[in-house]
Order: sequence, then structure tokens, then C-alpha cells
Amino acid sequence: MRLLAAMSGGVDSAVAAALAVDAGHDVTGVHLALSPDRQTLRSGARGCCSVEDAHDARRVADELGIPFYVWDLAERFAEDVVEDFVAEYAAGRTPNPCLRCNEKIKFSAVLDRARALGFDAVVTGHHARLADGQLRRSVDAGKDQSYVLGVLRADQLASAMFPLGSITKDRVREIAAERGFAVAAKPDSHDICFIPDGDTRGFLARKLGSRPGPLVDAATGTTVGEHDGTYGFTVGQRRGLGVSAGDQRPRYVLGIEPVSRTVTIGTADLAGIGEVRTAVPSWTGGQPALPFRAEVQLRAHGAPVPCEVTSAGDGGLRILLDDEQRGVAAGQSAVLYEPDPDEGDRVLGQAAVRTVREREETVRH
Repeated sequence: MRLLAAMSGGVDSAVAAALAVDAGHDVTGVHLALSPDRQTLRSGARGCCSVEDAHDARRVADELGIPFYVWDLAERFAEDVVEDFVAEYAAGRTPNPCLRCNEKIKFSAVLDRARALGFDAVVTGHHARLADGQLRRSVDAGKDQSYVLGVLRADQLASAMFPLGSITKDRVREIAAERGFAVAAKPDSHDICFIPDGDTRGFLARKLGSRPGPLVDAATGTTVGEHDGTYGFTVGQRRGLGVSAGDQRPRYVLGIEPVSRTVTIGTADLAGIGEVRTAVPSWTGGQPALPFRAEVQLRAHGAPVPCEVTSAGDGGLRILLDDEQRGVAAGQSAVLYEPDPDEGDRVLGQAAVRTVREREETVRH
């Protein structure tokens, strides 16, 4: 097969490209230039898409003996990922930019261009598995990235390859070291790639400006503090609230209302969520018949929760959680899995969270 290997400059994409070459495929490497200021070198594990990353990717391609190109997608990335990120926070939601990047950049812009150039598939270093066209969790549960791939359609998965899904991250680094790749010990990227200093609140403040409003106690309805912008908070947040409770019990963000600029906080006993309503879902295969039982993951690094999925009556889904969860925010992705202890959990699809609420016991089994 003629394959395009997306090479970020990290160890995962380097080994994925190497394994594709080992399998006998005709591989071409491509590095995605997503930052308008790529001369800024990364700092440790923060950031990506720097000139350093491009050089690291090129060195691996040279060692593999494959063609290598750099595609400038900075404008598309800024529009589809960065601007979307800012707009979602301004609307009181908590987006996942990695999921949006996979949807709009790596498996839309890149895959579309790859197909137009005659490539059969795109190879990436994601830790997830494809089995008979079905997306499943990686064998390395701690590094599984199926959550951020749950937005992909069946036709996109049919033109994707994830060579790392059946091996652990430790083994990935071993393979890189055995081949003498300089990136073998390179730290993984953390945080949000376009906010290399890790200061999300500061980044949003520069984009959105000061938008002050009240911090309100959920139990009493009284204002207990002020803030500079709802974008500086996310549901479930505990640190950085800027309030001191007399009873010394920790407070969490329970809700964000951007129109009135109100951030509601409360104690842990008020933070549990038992029901999630979503927007219209997308499915990685055919749509399951409603209602159905599944497991849902509500955050990129969250634990799966057994649930019942029904229709919300407006095209979206109503997801009833068996166990209450904290920190579930509008804008996050609810990724649904079909548990399979033998083959690895299969991704059914995903939908953006619109609203959350306490569990209504009358609708539970």
C-alpha cells in the first residue's frame, strides 16, 4: 500500500512510520506545520509543532530512507481548532482541542489531501487499534487514545492505520532505541499544543479580555467572590477559585453561565451528575438501535462508566449513568464503548455534551 505517515517529531509517530516501512509499504512522511511561529523551540514536554519537532521528524525519515515533506496547515488549524477552542470557552463550554484536531485536521484536511495525491491510507502514532475496520482501545490502557478518535467516521477509519495499538508505550520507546532514533527518550507532549506555557487562563484572557462576574454559592445563592471571566473555569475545577469557605470544605465549580457571567460553586455532595444530554451523535460504524447498554467515557483521561443510552427526542442522546460522576462539562465529548474483555472495548461513536443534571431515579431500572 502507498501510505502517508503523519510525523509529529515525537517517538510515537516515528515508530509508527518505521513499522509501516517494516511491513513493506511504500511510505512517505509528512510533518504538519500547525503553528504560525514555528521558530519557537519547545520547552521539555510542552508544546509541539516547533522547528525542533520538524527537524526531529526529518531525521527519522532520513534514517528510514523515505521521502519527507512539510505541509503548512497553520491557517486551517487556527480556524478549525484554535478559534473553535476560544469560542467554546467564551460560550461556557469545555472543548477538547485534540479531538477537534483529529476531526478537522489529521483526518479531514490531511486525509483528503492524501487521497487526492493517490495515497491509500494515513498512518499515525495514536495508541488505538483497528480490527476489521472497528476502532478499539489500545492494549496499553494508560496510553489509550481511542477517546480522541471517537469522532471519526467509518470511511475515515477505513483509510487510517494505527500500528501502535497492539504494543505498549514502553515497547515503543524500546523499538526507537533499538533503531537509534534520537527521539527514543523525547518527552511526550502534554497540555494544549498551542499553549506551550500551559497557562490556558492567560491565553484566553488575551483573546477574550476581562469579563468580570460573580462567584455564587449553590447552597445559599449568595455571591462569595468575583472573577475576571467564566473562561477561566471548567466544571469540576477545585483549585484557583479565589474563595475561602468558612467550613473549610473544598468547593468545586458546578456550573458556568456565560450570559450572566456567573460561576456557581459548591461542595462535593452537590457535584454528582447522573444524566447527560448530548448533541446529535456521530457513529464509527452503523448506528446502534436505541435504547442500548454501553459504557461512556466523559473525559480524555476519565474512567468508563456503565450507562443506558436512549433518545433525547431532538436528535441527541440521553445517557443515564449507573454511577454519578463529577466534573462533567458541556462541550466535552461523550464517547460510547461496547465492552469486550477479549477483543478490547469497541468505540461505537460520540456526541458533544450539551447539558448535565442529577440522576432522575424514576427512570432508572
